[in-house]
Amino acid sequence: MNESDSVPRVGQVVRIRQGREAGQFAVVIRMIDERFVLLADGEKRKYDRPKKKNVNHIEVMDFISPEVQSSLLETGRVTNGKLRFAITKFVNEVVTDLKKGDQH
Repeated sequence: MNESDSVPRVGQVVRIRQGREAGQFAVVIRMIDERFVLLADGEKRKYDRPKKKNVNHIEVMDFISPEVQSSLLETGRVTNGKLRFAITKFVNEVVTDLKKGDQH
């Protein structure tokens, strides 16, 4: 994976690789600098109390939620419901497809 692939964008779903929440999915709600991002999932990590995470400790998924991205760009905020919806949609579409691929 080269540098350009590993740069997360606002609204992108990521998998946490290190720490207490390892293996869980979250959405990037803000870039702090080139090393740190703020993550929230709308459930345990609400928008109001995001988790600051090192980009080396997250795995960037190939999925950007248009609802979350547009909401953050337009108003600077996003509801916890939209964050939960984005992660659920990602898990149902992408993760389910990956599991189907493993069976064949």
